[in-house]
Amino acid sequence: MFQHIPYLLVTIILMVGTGAAVYFIQRILERSRKQDAKTLAEETIRQAKVEAENYRREAELEIKEKEIKQIEALEQQSRKSRQEQIERERQLDKRQDAIDKQSDELHKRQKEIEIAQKKVSDKIAYHDSRNARLDKIYAEQEAKLLEISGLSKEEATQKLLTDLETTLSDRAGSIILKHERYVTERCQEQARNILLLTMQRYAATYTAESTTTMVELPSDDMKGRIIGREGRNIRVLQKVTGCDFGIDDTPGVVEVGCFSPIRREIGVLTLKRLIADGRIQPGRIEEIAAEAEQEIGDFIRRTGIEAVEEVDVHGLHEQLVYHLGELYFRTSFSQNVLRHSIEVAFIAGMIATELGLDERLARRCGLLHDIGKAVDHEIEGAHPNIGADLLRRFREPPEVIHAALGHHAAPKVDNPYTVIVAAADACSASRPGARRETIEHYIKRMEELEAIANEFPQVEQAYAVRAGREIRVLVHSNKTTDESAAKICHDIVEKLTKEMQFPGEIKVTVIRETRTTAIAK
Repeated sequence: MFQHIPYLLVTIILMVGTGAAVYFIQRILERSRKQDAKTLAEETIRQAKVEAENYRREAELEIKEKEIKQIEALEQQSRKSRQEQIERERQLDKRQDAIDKQSDELHKRQKEIEIAQKKVSDKIAYHDSRNARLDKIYAEQEAKLLEISGLSKEEATQKLLTDLETTLSDRAGSIILKHERYVTERCQEQARNILLLTMQRYAATYTAESTTTMVELPSDDMKGRIIGREGRNIRVLQKVTGCDFGIDDTPGVVEVGCFSPIRREIGVLTLKRLIADGRIQPGRIEEIAAEAEQEIGDFIRRTGIEAVEEVDVHGLHEQLVYHLGELYFRTSFSQNVLRHSIEVAFIAGMIATELGLDERLARRCGLLHDIGKAVDHEIEGAHPNIGADLLRRFREPPEVIHAALGHHAAPKVDNPYTVIVAAADACSASRPGARRETIEHYIKRMEELEAIANEFPQVEQAYAVRAGREIRVLVHSNKTTDESAAKICHDIVEKLTKEMQFPGEIKVTVIRETRTTAIAK
């Protein structure tokens, strides 16, 4: 046991020594680390100081640069302000020079005004003294005139004013009459030139279309075949055509009558085809009547389209075009209404061109002004009202509607197209050969014209001349003056316009004549 003691001791000593060595080594290492840390801290502090110094220097440089920039900006602003101040001073100097110049001119003008005022004052004083002398002379002359005339001042003044009023009244009447005549002559001349130019440009030939109501038969035996057994053929014929067929004792003819001209045309065409065909029986009558109605309808539609194309009016509703075609079968005083409408359209377009208005719109108004006559046998009322309602239904322009409504009435001046259509309608209706009127109607119209003129008490006698286009009125010379004669002429024109309907215009000529007769012995 004791043999192993030195070995343990040595081992313990070695262990203790090793521990001590380790401890000392650790202490040495720790001291070395502390020394390194101290050195590192000192180096860090030194670098921080260097960086802080650099930052301080940079900040000082930035501050100095900002100060320099601010100083430069202030100097630049100061220079700009000085420049502006110099410019203002220059402008003020200019203004001062201008003000001084104006002041000098004002002083000169003031001196001139003072001189002028002095001259005016002298003239006023001179005229005052002169007026005083004239007033004195006038008073003396007035006193002498009053003494010579034997009238008071008020009486003389009243007489003078009365004479002056009479003179001025006569002169005013003469001037008014003179200007009225001048304006009337100028307006008539201008209107006459426009209408003559229009009529010259549109010189349409016209052949009166008479509606056929008599159908010739090849023989009197055909009447029995048309009547048929127990009248069945003629009953069917009247039913399908809507016409009356007059078979009387007149040899070789059958009279076809119907209020509607189109139905009458269908009846005539059906009867002619039945006569040509020879097979007159109810079934064949219905077949031919249907064909005739279809053919007349196609003819009406084609005629309406041709009329629209002839007048160069587009955009019409197809029903209006059809109604235009129906006007082919209407006549007024033997004048074909469709040809009359086309003629009115052309005349209205030419008048509108002369007046600087819309030619196409004027043609449209003229073409459709009598459209109511196409359906006036189906609708109650006058054809202007019927036509206006029809055009309003198909949304025609207001000018077209008003032209159809007012072409027979007194047209409104604010709608020139109505006036143009009324003038064109009168031109078409009153031109030679356009219409025929019976002798009874002609005589009645002449008597009405003379009767209206003779209603005035100042009228001595009235004569209708030139086929009723002019009335010559003789007035009593002792009951009228030249001025009152002009008033009578105007009143006769107004009465004719209100109480009569006439195509074109009627010229009224009032004649006042004073005759003095003496016999020498």
